Amino acid sequence: MSDLFPKKGHDHDRCVHSALAQAEKVCDSENARFTDMRRKVFTLIWQSHKAVTAYELLDALTAEGQRVQPPTVYRALEFLTELGLVHRIESLNAYFGCDRPDCEHLGQYFICTDCGRVAEAVNEDMSNAVRKAARSVGFTIQATTVEIKGLCHDCATH
Repeated sequence: MSDLFPKKGHDHDRCVHSALAQAEKVCDSENARFTDMRRKVFTLIWQSHKAVTAYELLDALTAEGQRVQPPTVYRALEFLTELGLVHRIESLNAYFGCDRPDCEHLGQYFICTDCGRVAEAVNEDMSNAVRKAARSVGFTIQATTVEIKGLCHDCATH
């Protein structure tokens, strides 16, 4: 069984460091400015494997001594989302980091209803089925969100 969710006690600093390196690479390739605020918001999102709301980000920035207004956080989230660095979980109105920002994909988001962690899978069979269904009815996909709610392995076995 492949577990999409990181094991408890994994090296989370390594996750954040790797995500930041990927984000910098994407921003460089897109000639996009990875400003201090965008970097801070991105880092806060990657602090856990849970989806984070804009207001949770605002609270975290305020706790760090930043004087930030909601539009600043929303602009950073819009930038990060447009570049594919983070995904928006529609049902939670929250964001989490994408670990595949360098390739276009239709992800499926697994949301643990107990611990709140989110994991992304990319199942090409499912993605191709969605694309095929859209083509068959002349539909042009602009965005796809497949959210699957349940229990991660850790929560299901407790």
